[in-house]
Amino acid sequence: MSFPFTAVVGMDDLRLALLLNAVSPAVGGVLVRGEKGTAKSTSVRALAAVLPPVAVVAGCRFGCDPAAPDPACPDGPHEPGTAARTRPARLVELPVGASEDRLVGSLDLERALTEGVKAYEPGLLAAAHRGVLYVDEVNLLHDHLVDLLLDAAALGTAYVEREGISVRHAARFLLVGTMNPEEGELRPQLLDRFGLTVEVAAPRDPAVRAEVVRRRFASDANPTGFAAAWADDETALAERIAAARARLPHVVLSDGALRQVTAVCAAFDVDGLRADLVTARAAIAHAAWCGREEVTEDDVRVAARLALPHRRRRNPFDAPGLDDDTLDQALNDSRPDDGPDDEPPTDPTDDGGGPNDGGGPNDGGSPNDGGSPDDGGPGIGGNAYESGAETQAEPPMPEDGDDREPTTAPRGEGGGQAEAAPAPERSAVAPADPFRTRRLEVPGIGAGAAGRRSRARAERGRVVGSTHPAGAVTRLHLPATVLAAAPHQLARGRTGPGLRVVRDDLRQATLEGREGNLVLFVVDASGSMGSRARMTAVKGAVLSLLLDAYQRRDKVGLITFREAGAELALPPTWSVEAAAARLTGLPTGGRTPLAAGLLRAAEVLRVERVRDPRRRPLLVVVTDGRATGARGGDHLGDARRAAGLLAAADVAAVVVDCESGPVRLGLAGGLGAALGAQTLRLEELAADSLAATVRSARAAA
Repeated sequence: MSFPFTAVVGMDDLRLALLLNAVSPAVGGVLVRGEKGTAKSTSVRALAAVLPPVAVVAGCRFGCDPAAPDPACPDGPHEPGTAARTRPARLVELPVGASEDRLVGSLDLERALTEGVKAYEPGLLAAAHRGVLYVDEVNLLHDHLVDLLLDAAALGTAYVEREGISVRHAARFLLVGTMNPEEGELRPQLLDRFGLTVEVAAPRDPAVRAEVVRRRFASDANPTGFAAAWADDETALAERIAAARARLPHVVLSDGALRQVTAVCAAFDVDGLRADLVTARAAIAHAAWCGREEVTEDDVRVAARLALPHRRRRNPFDAPGLDDDTLDQALNDSRPDDGPDDEPPTDPTDDGGGPNDGGGPNDGGSPNDGGSPDDGGPGIGGNAYESGAETQAEPPMPEDGDDREPTTAPRGEGGGQAEAAPAPERSAVAPADPFRTRRLEVPGIGAGAAGRRSRARAERGRVVGSTHPAGAVTRLHLPATVLAAAPHQLARGRTGPGLRVVRDDLRQATLEGREGNLVLFVVDASGSMGSRARMTAVKGAVLSLLLDAYQRRDKVGLITFREAGAELALPPTWSVEAAAARLTGLPTGGRTPLAAGLLRAAEVLRVERVRDPRRRPLLVVVTDGRATGARGGDHLGDARRAAGLLAAADVAAVVVDCESGPVRLGLAGGLGAALGAQTLRLEELAADSLAATVRSARAAA
């Protein structure tokens, strides 16, 4: 039994966004972003219980409405007066590991070939029609599945095209995705396809947190009794949703309100016109939810706060947010000259989101009492959207030569001996502007998670061969199937035209695509890297590689080494943003324990090989190749031996040589040789430099 929706404590913005989509699925769904343990999944699962029941055509696998059946329904056409039945609205969950066939449906290829039957099995999109489709951890879902999902949600129709057979069916549903930003972001193009977005966080008020625990304990101890205590509120909320749906077609969006919508979207410099459409639809839904038949400025304000924050992003590492002052100014500037000076009052019957007002079991956080600081509930303001990102000016790096490490080692040995004294620690410097990097790859062909970096056997890509299927055929390799069946036609009694195919003849197509990798950065933050203001360029290069990893759907980790040892600054994670933040705040100075950094990398990769064995690692070592430490040690030799351990474990690696100046010792190249790795100079990382190298080579030939 699900937790009652009206019993959820706080979370005003989340509950309001879900309810607006329940009133008008045309808003385009909700993306819920937030830390773990913030009732994201609980709220979504609870919503389905308060949605009004739906009438469906009896026996229709696609949930057609008997009052207006889909004329192109694969189970139709349905005649007028067809028997109908009523069922609760469905909550369909799409698992992260789902295939395309599971999402959109699949064709039974075996029956098509052996029996001549074009059999189609509906997928989750058909099951979710007129209900809720819930995708937990949507940021971990493969991009092409997210594309299919959002296209179906936008069009209200799902298409299946395969082997000359075309199937189309209605797929109108409330799409809800939840994600933890620490595990990685959605691409901006996909983020924009969600109608509304909500940032959620655990409450900081101890009294509110205590109420959450109290209700959770009560629900776990007696689920039936707890649900019964909230039954009246759940029923009233369902009735209010149904009434708002009935009112929705009659809500008027005046020219003045439309100007406010477009003015707000223009003020926040959003791309395209989807933001205007979504904001207008959400404002209409909010008016219907509040019992009004005309959109007011308050409706536009609430809609903008939910529809625009995720559309303002300009960089994958920028946090979404909405500035209240800019919003207020845009609304004020767009008011008609003869309009009121102040915001129109809210409906006095609207207490902020619930069907009744406080008292009883609702005390403390149902939609009935809102719980927002301004006592306006989710329908008025809810939590303000702010980026929370503050930047501080970074102190400039000293001029070249100011922070060099004194050393007694001959230049030919590259600082292998101990320094006379370590260089002082330098404050963190801001990275240089990022640039487009060349693609670094893991050699060979993997079979890991889908991505855009290294070659891999995949579910999508180009056909490179065929195999005998171990189970059901999902992608038929027709030429290979025909070749397998052809030699046996006489034995099977086939003498005329045509081909007789049996199960053993079927061949599965082998596809080659791209996979995502674990990119583990090992960054030298010692004093030698700080000399000649090199760290600014180094951080810019690593930031560029992080952006590249973000776009290629890689998992990333960050190890830094300086002073006496190495630090795992960021354990392997999907959150490239966290890695960028750690990098920006990285100080420099001190000795160069290169061996410690490599050994720490070997340990991290050993653990990750157990946790995620299919994801191949790519080690990126950013250093000038020096190795220094306490007196009396062979630090350079220790580093080469540590590199040998990584090479023996077949770890693919790239060394980024940060050495600069007219005289170069070539120590990074020696490290690359010990690792069995490609060595690139810092300036060779840019994709443009690669193109120039290729052009020069062609011209010389």
